[in-house]
Parts: sequence; C-alpha cells; structure tokens
Amino acid sequence: MSGVWLASYVLLWALVVLLALVVLALARQIGILHERIAPLGALVTAHGPQVGEPSPVLDVRDIRGRPFRIGGERSDGRGLYIVFVSPECPICKKILPSLKVMSRSERHRFEFVLVSDGEERDHWGFIQEFGLQEFPYILSSDLGMTYRIGRLPYAVLLDDKGVVRAKGLVNTMEHLESLVVAYDMGVASLQEYMASSGKNK
Repeated sequence: MSGVWLASYVLLWALVVLLALVVLALARQIGILHERIAPLGALVTAHGPQVGEPSPVLDVRDIRGRPFRIGGERSDGRGLYIVFVSPECPICKKILPSLKVMSRSERHRFEFVLVSDGEERDHWGFIQEFGLQEFPYILSSDLGMTYRIGRLPYAVLLDDKGVVRAKGLVNTMEHLESLVVAYDMGVASLQEYMASSGKNK
C-alpha cells in the first residue's frame, strides 16, 4: 500500500507542477495579447488646440519667478514639449524617470517643461522628491484651461513656430516617445497613421 500512496503523491505533485506551468504560459499569452491590443501611442483627445493649429501664446512665470513663453516662434529653433502633471497623480510620478531620460536625449530638439496648478508650497516637495530641478516648472491654471486638460498626465508638443504637432495622454514611456515619432512622421498621432495605412492597403 505504501508504494501506491507514494505513486499517488508523486503523481499529485507532478500535476501541480504541470498546472503551474500552464498558468504561467497563459499569463504570458495574456501579456502578449494585451500589448497587441493596447492603444498605439498617446491617446489623443478632441479638446483644446488641435494638431496643426498654432498654440495660443501665453507669457507666464515658472515656480522660480523666471519668465517663460508658451506658444509663438522660438528663437533657439527647438520645439516645446509640455507635460501636464500633478503631485497627487500616481501615473505622473511613474512616468517622471522616463521623462527625465527622454528630455536629456532629445534636449537638442525640444525644451521640456512641466505644468501644474495649485498652491506653490505643495510643489516644492514634489520637485525635490523626483529631482525635477532641470525642468522649467510652471504653475498656471490658465494653461490647463487653454489646452482643455481633463486627465493627467497629458502632453502637448509644439514645433519651433508654436504650432501643435502632437498631443495626448502619456501613461508610459512609449506614449511619451510616440509624440516625438508622430512629430517626425508628420502625422497627428500614430493611431491616425495606422488607420490611414490600413485604408491604403
């Protein structure tokens, strides 16, 4: 009888291991499927200045009191990458390391600026905690209303003439990069490009 029990015990463990492998394989396939059906690039909203339109020109000051202009022609020939964030936004905090890496690799083409609103004292700790001193940091509810920002984090990419070239919700590094890719390809968004490519087939 002991041999039968031992065989049953071994068989039971073999089934448990097999089941665990099946669960892992299914989890991997679900991850792959999620990547394939996830939205390509930043999700563009219909609110605010549209891609291809000049951005309104706003003269503001950053949190250190330095003057800063949003919109209009830029003298340094670079575009402006505006990212709307909030200290209370968990996804904003998640993308900040990626944004810092991207801002350094693309600094010859774009100036990166962070925009938020609220009480100034609430933002200094946020700047210190995430090492955001390298960015112009602007507190302005007018900017949020101008671009009709409803959800965060949100980004708007202007060219050196102040024209909106790409915009959308940016929840991941891929979303942040997709605005630059759309800019380089001369399309409003990667979704638009994929849709038009599908129609042309």
